[in-house]
Amino acid sequence: MSLKKIALMASLALAAQAHAQNLPTSGTLVIVPAFSEVSHQNDEATAVFTIEEQDKDKAAAASRVNQKMKQGIDIVRSGDPKATLKTVGYYTYPVYPEDRPLPNGQPDTRRKVATSWRVGQNLEVKTTNIAGLPKLTAGVQKVLGLAGISFGLTPETTRRLDDQRIAATYKNLSERIASIAGAMGRKVADSTLETVDFEGSGNYAGGGAAADGYAPQNMRAMRAGAPEVAEPSFEPGETTLQMRLVGKVRFK
Repeated sequence: MSLKKIALMASLALAAQAHAQNLPTSGTLVIVPAFSEVSHQNDEATAVFTIEEQDKDKAAAASRVNQKMKQGIDIVRSGDPKATLKTVGYYTYPVYPEDRPLPNGQPDTRRKVATSWRVGQNLEVKTTNIAGLPKLTAGVQKVLGLAGISFGLTPETTRRLDDQRIAATYKNLSERIASIAGAMGRKVADSTLETVDFEGSGNYAGGGAAADGYAPQNMRAMRAGAPEVAEPSFEPGETTLQMRLVGKVRFK
């Protein structure tokens, strides 16, 4: 870059600064948005195991479901005593034959009789033993299928990260206020922080709210009953917590 261009840019910068300093800023109210995010390795997993049986005898189907669910629960309790278990979604419903049109093309309106019964139940397992999860899952899959699994943060970790993101967001607000004061040719000491909106709920916040999210890693259900099941591979990933706030700053 030539010396002439450098001198021109310097002149323009000085002129802009002088113009900013000449603008009256006494009593000015400035709306300052701030943002931060913190991340942490997921330390909690929620797995959903399932069992379903079908039989002409409803009691026989229910009995097999109940037996296999008990076996699955025993495997989890033995392999991970600290895991939290919850049985959910017990269902029983009849299975009817498929509709077959009559020779004349008219719909079959005859009363249908159930040909069998389908019975099922789900088991939700919540654990912080991520390292032992593949072995535990393989053991449970000998009798139950894996319907899905998701990873997230424990409540303790979430509270700790919440403290961190509040501090980080407020720090970002302070830094932006200092930058704005410098651009206006004012000192930070000349300003007063009137409002801090940690929810970002005002119209000036642009609809931004704190977002806590993680992408669950869903897995296809696997059939149970095999004598041995190879251990699945899990990557728990991480969760990012975000926060937005808006501050109102008034200059003297």
